[in-house]
Amino acid sequence: MTVMEKLCILGDAAKYDASCSSSGVERPGSGRNVGSAAAAGICHSWSADGRCISLLKVLLSNECSYQCAYCVNAADRDVPRASFEPDELAELTLAFYRRNYIEGLFLSSAVRGTPDRTMERMIDVLARLRRSDFGGYIHMKAIPGASPELLSRAGRLADRMSVNIELPSRHSLGLLAPQKSADAILSPMGQLAASIRENAEERRQYPHAPTFAAAGQSTQLIVGASPEDDRQILSLSQELYRRYALRRVYYSAYIPVSSHPALARITRPPLLREHRLYQADWLLRFYGFEAGELLDTSAPMLDEQLDPKCGWALRHPEFFPVEINRAPLYTLLRVPGIGGVSARRIIAARRYGSLTFEDLKKLGVVLRRAAFFVTCGGRTMPELRMNARTMRQALLRDARPDLGPLCRQLSLFDPVDTRPSAGLIEEG
Repeated sequence: MTVMEKLCILGDAAKYDASCSSSGVERPGSGRNVGSAAAAGICHSWSADGRCISLLKVLLSNECSYQCAYCVNAADRDVPRASFEPDELAELTLAFYRRNYIEGLFLSSAVRGTPDRTMERMIDVLARLRRSDFGGYIHMKAIPGASPELLSRAGRLADRMSVNIELPSRHSLGLLAPQKSADAILSPMGQLAASIRENAEERRQYPHAPTFAAAGQSTQLIVGASPEDDRQILSLSQELYRRYALRRVYYSAYIPVSSHPALARITRPPLLREHRLYQADWLLRFYGFEAGELLDTSAPMLDEQLDPKCGWALRHPEFFPVEINRAPLYTLLRVPGIGGVSARRIIAARRYGSLTFEDLKKLGVVLRRAAFFVTCGGRTMPELRMNARTMRQALLRDARPDLGPLCRQLSLFDPVDTRPSAGLIEEG
């Protein structure tokens, strides 16, 4: 099998791993090495200056020893199999970089043989790249069950590490991935978190000390393969952020690949549910919300028609209306239609005078949502109907719920559809 044939198989197999993102690492080229890493981001992402930048996202091997029911590469699947040799993948990465095809590497792998043997082969790829003075961004997915020594070696070579937790509960993990265990996943997460903290302290004292996973660590949760509700998923994510200082939790809509009796019965990927979880995750990370506020046992699932902040606001009318000219930042951030940037603009602008609804529009507030929840100088927006039914109807019109049926998994090779709505993905 040629290198390009392997790349076709292993590049396609890597698309199911969502846990890669912008690098968060700034490593300018020195003139002596090959490549650099930009904090703006990598992995088919958009940088701050509008550039589309990408990385080679590939598996080292899809020849797996494990029998995970949700995985397309499980040992019993009838799929084409291939494996790179470490020197093949290292040379391919360098060749693509020199041609300006990529700006980094995201490396994952099925468990070929044992976790330690798989990690050793992945580390060999990274070591070859770094010995070749490759200065680009590298994100490596650690293999649960590998030894702490190998994890430590990998962290010194990669910019970001991830350990995929995959399923939201120990019960589902034991049922659908019997060869994995929660402890084998959480233990390397803890080791990485401790090593990253120690390295940050060391570099504060000695700025030229070597880095250890400078862009932090992330993980991935599969949504829809097991019966856990959104409340359980968000509670787990909140705990992971607090305990392991993760940079991101990624949510991957489950794509049906198996008829395993324990898998949830779905006919298509729950993409809209994934989207709402990302929105709720953003509220946890940047808006001061708690998982228990967004969802509880009486409402364990996010509203698919409304974004999580609007849904929360409609369920808690006791917090509204908010007076724009007096409310603190914490309160402003909880108003639908007011984001972090516009909230800080409001705080700055009201020092010079009382703000009106026209001022809010100029400051970037989305008034078609925010107007239902705020007052300016004690007054509501003129001609605004204020009752629960009309508010929800107006918010639903703004959210364009008619896009729901159009949500689908796109393929690079789908035929082009020229209808006005073609290619639309769910919007908040």
